[in-house]
Amino acid sequence: MDIDQARTFLAVVEAGSFVEAAKRVFVTQSTVSMRIKALEGQLGKTLFERSKAGATMTPAGTQFQKHALAMVRVWQQARLEVSLPEGYHAAFTVGGQYSLWHGFLLEWLARMRATSPDVAIRTQMGFSDVLMQRLVDGTLDLGVMYTPQSRPGFEVEMLFEEQLVLVSSEPRPPSEPGNNYIYNDWGPEFRADHSLNFPDLSTPGLYMELGSLSLNYLLRNHASGYFPKRLVAPYLKGGTLKLVPRMPVFHYPAYVVYPAEADANLLDAVLENLRKIASNQRVG
Repeated sequence: MDIDQARTFLAVVEAGSFVEAAKRVFVTQSTVSMRIKALEGQLGKTLFERSKAGATMTPAGTQFQKHALAMVRVWQQARLEVSLPEGYHAAFTVGGQYSLWHGFLLEWLARMRATSPDVAIRTQMGFSDVLMQRLVDGTLDLGVMYTPQSRPGFEVEMLFEEQLVLVSSEPRPPSEPGNNYIYNDWGPEFRADHSLNFPDLSTPGLYMELGSLSLNYLLRNHASGYFPKRLVAPYLKGGTLKLVPRMPVFHYPAYVVYPAEADANLLDAVLENLRKIASNQRVG
């Protein structure tokens, strides 16, 4: 068995289907099927129950999951230590929720490169549940997310409160989401709140999974959508965008999560930069 098979197995577990797993490991669906079939042949057990709804682990798959996680974790650590370039003394892996990279973690990343140029940084993206699992598995050193889970051995610290507001670039902003509405997928927290507040808007005209990228679309076309206030604040001030009045504002505190026994010297620099960038995100 090779490490690609273990990675592919974990991708199927995380994604819940071979199709979505293929997107995550950047191969074709047939390659995913081939790798899983080869893995099942080597283990002599069926790891997934396939159906039209996706793929669910068998009892053997559940047993194998912890071993696959350990293999990937050991391989990643070994690769980082062995391949650490000359001039770097440490490596650090950070994961963040999609919306928190735009305008926050990217600024933190630039600051880290300026203040700690001898630290090699690896980045990942995902929703809160995925990031928490990677922290537990040891494949992440630190995660920034909206809804962390309480786990023994981990520290949780609030950084700032995210505000998602409905804004419009239309000459006359609509009184509610209309034909030009962009549904930005800011994660499971937003999906639940959006469904509760807009139960009739089950099929939007435009759906975008990476909401931060749709800001460019909004600025170039007459449309409306929910965005973090910290991202649209300059455009609101300049008049390019307008707040849609009397629409709900969704509040999501952003937290940083890290192992309690992490390397203090390295972690102190990471947290100091996070806190400084977070202080600039607190909008009224």
